[in-house]
Amino acid sequence: MPLHVPPAPAPALRSVLTALASPTAVREARTPSLLRAQGPVTPELPLPVHVLDGTATRLTGWRFLIRSGDRSVAAAETMLTADGWAFSHFFEGPYIPSTERALRQAEVMQQPWQPRLLSIPALYMLALWLHGDCAADAATGRLAATDLLVPLAPAPPGIAAHRPHRAAELLPVLTHRLTPAPLLSSPA
Repeated sequence: MPLHVPPAPAPALRSVLTALASPTAVREARTPSLLRAQGPVTPELPLPVHVLDGTATRLTGWRFLIRSGDRSVAAAETMLTADGWAFSHFFEGPYIPSTERALRQAEVMQQPWQPRLLSIPALYMLALWLHGDCAADAATGRLAATDLLVPLAPAPPGIAAHRPHRAAELLPVLTHRLTPAPLLSSPA
């Protein structure tokens, strides 16, 4: 089944296109692969980035994979400001090929999905969030128990990267890891 990639807000896309056209923005980015890219580069596969706060999620930005030729060389992230969507930064690293791999995995699944990214900062974890309601507004929504989460590499110890989990199964594990351990009391 095909993925139903939501369209990014037009101002978010424009901000990335403007940054890509800016020699200063590209040169100052710590992305050697973007600097070495031959030919035109294009932002593709816009994915909304949500952060997990307890059991709720909130939209924090949109991420675009930056393609040069037949491969992604970097990513661009936008953020929501008081004035609307603005370019945040370019980056590269293991999450880019890991995101592509997880998206390829999702494309061959039987059920259609709306892809999103879910960040769990306290665990230094990023997951591809496959939302079951393909018509949903990508900027809103809660994790449904039947949604799939695919941890991206590198995943935290004990969590296998690229193994899809139902949200109802993985969230309790993540919540347990996020809960601080009780302080030990000393004997009186």
